[in-house]
Amino acid sequence: MQMAIDVAGFTPAESDELRQAMGSKRSAQRMERLKARLYAGMAERGITGEIAEELYEKMKAFSNYGFPESHSVSFAYLVYSSSWIKHYYPAAFCAALLNAQPMGFWSPHTLVQDARRHGIATRTPDLNASLAVATLEPDGGSSGGFAVRLGLGAIRGVGIEQAEAIQAERDAHGPFTDTEDLVRRVSGLSLAQLEAMATAGAFDECFGTDRRRALWAVGATAQSHPGRLEGMVTGAHAPRLPGMEPVEEAVADLWATGVSPEGHPTVFVRGRLDELGVVTSAGLWDAEPGSTVHVAGVVTHRQRPMTAQGTTFLNLEDETGLINVVVSKGCWARHRTVARGAAAMIVRGRLERSEGVVNIVAEHLAPLPLPGRTASRDFR
Repeated sequence: MQMAIDVAGFTPAESDELRQAMGSKRSAQRMERLKARLYAGMAERGITGEIAEELYEKMKAFSNYGFPESHSVSFAYLVYSSSWIKHYYPAAFCAALLNAQPMGFWSPHTLVQDARRHGIATRTPDLNASLAVATLEPDGGSSGGFAVRLGLGAIRGVGIEQAEAIQAERDAHGPFTDTEDLVRRVSGLSLAQLEAMATAGAFDECFGTDRRRALWAVGATAQSHPGRLEGMVTGAHAPRLPGMEPVEEAVADLWATGVSPEGHPTVFVRGRLDELGVVTSAGLWDAEPGSTVHVAGVVTHRQRPMTAQGTTFLNLEDETGLINVVVSKGCWARHRTVARGAAAMIVRGRLERSEGVVNIVAEHLAPLPLPGRTASRDFR
């Protein structure tokens, strides 16, 4: 662009047109249309003959690779910047990614699990502590001194607008005292939204309750509304109910927010997997290359690039990390139902390890029943 301005007298707008021509799929045709303008401008400045031809050929040649090169430089900068932020400010990096959803390659659950493996605590939404979006809270036990608090907008069916209304009311008139107080002060809350908040544990810390009692309470307090006299609701006090087991809380978290801060689904079947000889993602670094291993996890991705000649690449996730699985065209055909549709699976295959990368070349695929369910991103 600067060369066109300097040697041919292009205006900034014309030089931008040149940039677009270089980046276009039809750059050759568009460049030809600009040729006469370039030559005329160069001639006005005494640049003619072989020198003008050489300058034009160099510009034309650059259009063949300059656009991909600019993308690669930009991408490299983004990767470097993201890695720097993740290394020095891991909690802020995780919170920012959660607030930018839907986006990118990884689901919120996988992002949170990765943060946990790097020493970052993640906390469930809390009616009186959470903002509408994910935020940071001081935590001396977390890497960098901060934990991530999930936002109220992450709860199923609540959404950012309703979460912002809750936050605004709380900021203006103080914390909520119970679920009836919430319903009376914030208009438009449905029973489904209140039940989702109770399921997500949003009332546990601030009201000193648990999820089952909170679910009982919102069924009664949903009948209240702004303007109704306080204390008119009946049946809000729950009888003695058993608390949820850790596996039940993990399932509730996944249903309500798509994120289980405290427990990956494979944790709850690890005993059975150990009996079957299943190796964790972390344990693969101790296995011998070329050996046959069993791995298991939640399917996060299925990819089949056009250049892979029918090979499909799966990503599995267990509580210790991610596992790359390579599924040949033949293996996919033999286990098509599991390969295409299972939310989690056990894979038998050959371990490959080279230059710091571990792959499992699949030989057999089997479904793995797990508590809760996470969605994979397939063939994108």
